[in-house]
Amino acid sequence: MTAGLLILAMFTAAFAMVARRLSSTVITAPMVFLALGTILAYCELLPHAEAETSLHLVAEIALIVLLFLDAAQIDLRALRSRHIWPLRMLLIGLPVTIALGTLAAYPFLPAWPLVAVALVASILAPTDAALGQAVVTNPIVPERVRRALTVESGLNDGMALPAVLLFASLAAEVMEANQTNWILFGAKQLILGPLVGIAIGLIGGKIVLYAQEKRLTSNTFEGVGALALAGTTYLAATLIGGNGFIAAFVAGLCFGNVIEGRCKFIYEFTESEGLVLTWGAFFLLGLALVPQALQHLDGATLAIIFLSLFVVRPLAIWISLLGSDAAPITRLFFGWFGPRGLATALFALLILEQIDHELAEPVLMLAVNTVWISAVLHGISAMPAAKWYAAKVGDMGDCPETREILSSAKPLATMGE
Repeated sequence: MTAGLLILAMFTAAFAMVARRLSSTVITAPMVFLALGTILAYCELLPHAEAETSLHLVAEIALIVLLFLDAAQIDLRALRSRHIWPLRMLLIGLPVTIALGTLAAYPFLPAWPLVAVALVASILAPTDAALGQAVVTNPIVPERVRRALTVESGLNDGMALPAVLLFASLAAEVMEANQTNWILFGAKQLILGPLVGIAIGLIGGKIVLYAQEKRLTSNTFEGVGALALAGTTYLAATLIGGNGFIAAFVAGLCFGNVIEGRCKFIYEFTESEGLVLTWGAFFLLGLALVPQALQHLDGATLAIIFLSLFVVRPLAIWISLLGSDAAPITRLFFGWFGPRGLATALFALLILEQIDHELAEPVLMLAVNTVWISAVLHGISAMPAAKWYAAKVGDMGDCPETREILSSAKPLATMGE
């Protein structure tokens, strides 16, 4: 075990030294740490059982913190007035993704209840911008496009979670014995969680503003307070029977729109300490689950995954942006860059004990296989696709639909910078 931890520590230090350079290539951090975890698993340098336990803990902490902080960065007023693309992708595209995903997967899972297939579609619906950093941080991609992808990926995991919980409850075998209890459970999860999030987010934001006004705190201590607030929200919601992840997401929205950008930590954390959490979660995913998932990778699983990545998401996004000012090339670009990441894996982990064992393991293995395949495909395509899209938008500069997004992009001559 010591040798494995030493390799991980040395590898992380080395990767950090070249991370900026690698960010301009087809190699992404999620790909690297997934691969490292998988290699160490096959070498048996770290205990598998301990890795799976650690994965649950690290992934839950990462999702709680990132749900809260991602939501806190969303300006709801600006979202309503200017961000028509992400709004359409969230309010129309996400439900359509789940519906189309259910229809696409059902022929390959004929023995499964329809609600279990819908559960799979819901787990595969949220996206993760961390797997496409070469797109969302690339200055050659127009700012409006990058912002839309960032906003969508920051919000859709929180919006997909209620659907995951709903279909998990409906798919649970115990529902047949006592349907009322499961309906009550689902209602408490979906109602109490947001209520706790609203209360703690608003109160927490007011307290931060008061502390700033009276000079009682500093940027460092505000960061500690923000993390503690995310944890408080999760635990409080769980204590009264609500869903802690939904509560953390809603609390972040409320908190961020009360403080209105006056807590620098929220923006700095996701670019520093948040990366450590994300890298660690992907490493543990590779160590604990990828080798097992590879054993379950069959034709039906591959068909579901490829349909989700290449058909379901692109078609849903295309439909959601019909009638908007998004050019066809932009709709295709949005449709492809919907990588599946930590939320997909953790949602599958969360419902393991809630659904029948015969369904639980196949759902988890499908989710894990989707994550690593998406990490590879979206990782290697991010930089080439960004350059291709930038060139296409440049060629369409005289088209009224592209003038606004083109004006916010750097010239193609800067692509190598």
